[in-house]
Amino acid sequence: MAVTPNTDEAFLREVDEELRRDQLASMWTRYGRWLIVAIIAGLAAFGGFLYWQHYSAQTAGEQGEKLQVVYDDIAAQQFGSAQKPLEELAGSKIAGYRAMALFTQGDLLLEKDDLKGAAAKFAAIAGDASIGQPLRDLALIRQTTAEFDTLKPDVVVNRLRSLATKGSPWFGSAGELVGVAYLRMNKPDLAAALFGQIASDETVPETIRQRAVQIAGTMGVDAVGPAEEKKAQ
Repeated sequence: MAVTPNTDEAFLREVDEELRRDQLASMWTRYGRWLIVAIIAGLAAFGGFLYWQHYSAQTAGEQGEKLQVVYDDIAAQQFGSAQKPLEELAGSKIAGYRAMALFTQGDLLLEKDDLKGAAAKFAAIAGDASIGQPLRDLALIRQTTAEFDTLKPDVVVNRLRSLATKGSPWFGSAGELVGVAYLRMNKPDLAAALFGQIASDETVPETIRQRAVQIAGTMGVDAVGPAEEKKAQ
């Protein structure tokens, strides 16, 4: 005798499947358009990123070529033709090219003995947080050099103290300025100690070491640098 099917179980299963279909249809009706928008937005963002990479690389190449032309013009003493592209590069969104353009403008102003104008260019680099710290430190030294005669000695010391320490890549340049500032502050003992450190540091350029030896010598300090020691041997 045949077994009577469980119609209640079959009916409930059919209702359950219909309910799931209704739920999926309802979710698609409610959220489907937003899902499509999200997918489109994601694709647009990815496409924009790829375009930005391409644009950045292309822009960097163009600005690199422009900066090379500027240097060629300067080498050929054609300073007039270098001014406009330098102004454009000084406003570049690429930090490296912006810094190099500002450095070049500052150097050209120094050659014209425009210390105030040059200091302003170097200060713009030193105060730009988007530029690498080594370039900002160098710019601060150049700015201080241009302003040195108008600055109080304690301002020089406070500005460059962190760079005028052994191990700093700018120890020689910054230390020399701080040492002279100490002399102006009537602190020859601090100046002599600093010039002695500069003279004995082989990482400092030789011309700066030689000046350090000479200045220390005028104060009665025997600060013989590595180069002088080798000569003596």
